[in-house]
Amino acid sequence: MDRRELAGFLRSRRERITPADVGLPAGQRRRTPGLRREEVAQLAFISTEYYARLEQARAPHPSREVLAQLARALRLSDAERDHLHHLAGAPPGPPPGPSREIRQSIVDLLRRLPEAAALVVSATYEVIAWNDLAAALMEDFSDLSRRDRNLIRRAFLGPYRNGRRLYGVSDADAFARTATQHLRAAAARYPNAPEVTGLVAELLDGSAEFARLWAAHDVTDRPTLCKTFAHPLVGPVSVNCDVLDIADRDQRVFLYTAAPGSPSEEALRLLSVVGTQRMGVAG
Repeated sequence: MDRRELAGFLRSRRERITPADVGLPAGQRRRTPGLRREEVAQLAFISTEYYARLEQARAPHPSREVLAQLARALRLSDAERDHLHHLAGAPPGPPPGPSREIRQSIVDLLRRLPEAAALVVSATYEVIAWNDLAAALMEDFSDLSRRDRNLIRRAFLGPYRNGRRLYGVSDADAFARTATQHLRAAAARYPNAPEVTGLVAELLDGSAEFARLWAAHDVTDRPTLCKTFAHPLVGPVSVNCDVLDIADRDQRVFLYTAAPGSPSEEALRLLSVVGTQRMGVAG
């Protein structure tokens, strides 16, 4: 345990958080930036005296529970949380679950791609961000519950469109296979996350196809470079599919673009108008 480095790290993280960030009143007489020590202690459910000793490099070894409470109180990122544990001499265990926090730069990227249908999925394939064109091509995810925005659940247990699953996409079987492989890898990274274990149990119970693919224990995949959506308003839309990994958040960005000058490019342009006008498309 490096007490001096731990003390400096805690102090630096405390000073960067404003009272408003954690729902506290700013007050009139703040002599230092950020939160007060007693405020961090209150948020972390530990004594002010103990937290002060941590910042003074005089405290005994903090428990994993205390470290977890400090990480939450100081709003640490995953990388900062791991660093905190290492400084305290307690290497971190598995992450508590897949991250759903999206970097603002990624949200901005989706908005700046008016000719591409773009969405972000978590490690469990929950759609956590999307742009207007993705909503027009697939469906308006804002109308769905969080549970129903999960593409793996939809692939194996969801409704069909004109006799075809997953928005009538041409590679639904390949997607189901790849998603199963990714979910198995996620289950190894988050062995104690109820979100992951519950999803796996639900799919095993509800889909013989998923159970067969899960039993194969495959964790590698071959990316699909193009696919066709069977859209109920504009007909078939063939798109190139590119996937960008956001490694630090364990998330993926899916980008669907049509070949320049193709009928599908014109179909996407039409759908961009449909999406702007908020005209509903059935899932």
